[in-house]
Amino acid sequence: MAGSQTPRRQAPFLIGLALILAALPLGYFVFLREPPPPPPVVVKAPPPAPPVEAPAPRKAVQLSLKTIEGTVEVRRGGGPWEAAQRGAPLNPTDAVRTKDASSAVIIGDEAVEVLMSAGTEVSVESLTDELSRILLETGMATTVIRPGKRHTFEVKAAHSDALARAEEASTFTMSNDGAGTVAVGAREGNVEFRGHGKVVIVRAGQQSIVTPTSGGPSEPAPVPTSLLRKISWPDNRRNQRRVTVAGEAEPGSRLELAGQHFSPGPDGKFERSVELKEGENLVRLRAYSVGGTHQEAQKTFKMDTRPPKKLKVDLPWGNPSPSEAPTQTQSP
Repeated sequence: MAGSQTPRRQAPFLIGLALILAALPLGYFVFLREPPPPPPVVVKAPPPAPPVEAPAPRKAVQLSLKTIEGTVEVRRGGGPWEAAQRGAPLNPTDAVRTKDASSAVIIGDEAVEVLMSAGTEVSVESLTDELSRILLETGMATTVIRPGKRHTFEVKAAHSDALARAEEASTFTMSNDGAGTVAVGAREGNVEFRGHGKVVIVRAGQQSIVTPTSGGPSEPAPVPTSLLRKISWPDNRRNQRRVTVAGEAEPGSRLELAGQHFSPGPDGKFERSVELKEGENLVRLRAYSVGGTHQEAQKTFKMDTRPPKKLKVDLPWGNPSPSEAPTQTQSP
């Protein structure tokens, strides 16, 4: 009996052991086996950036003659002066000049315009994509920089270190007497005016002047309304063909006497001779400022160089014939 019970008692133990041994692989698989590697992550490459187009290179401003009135001449690279043609291009070292009673307009694409008064000469110094510069030899020139066309434009005065510079929309005028007296006036916007190491900002309605003996441009002041300070007219009745008009005008202004254009001296004094024709002569004197104002004075001269008429004497006895003419007798 005892022998038969022992196997029965061992049976549950053996069954449990068998279950434990059977569960070992399952436990290993569940708890001890390393988890499978995660699936590979597929990273999509970003789409290629669109190609960046390089900005188109800026072109230098091209100058050309837009308008010609009267006698206008062009000189190419130091060559001889020749008649100007409308639309002719202007390159560095080219020059333009206007005679008396003449004018010209130079344009630079749609960015700038230069109006040359009578008796003015300019030359082209530099033309780049960022800066254009002309040299005012003598006379008066007005520069107009168009709005929306940002471009630096400079006007330099010959025989002086004076220079006017503007970058934005503006209108300014420079006059140069060719001997060191230079004036700049602004009508719109602002313009930088420098000379002798000094820099001033000339605003609309103002002007500034530099002379050979000044320490630089004067402080900007309102444009004067009176330009002719004093005029000395000769007698109006003349028997000579030439008269001399003298006086004093605003320094830096531009004068016109009987069609001749010239500049007063640094002190404003001037003296000019005029040829008269026979009969009545209306002589006009005009003054122009860099600020756009002008003034005029005039006088009439009567020119009479004819010899006096022969005098006719009526004798009391009329005009007898030679046979009837009275004779004188000599007393003995």
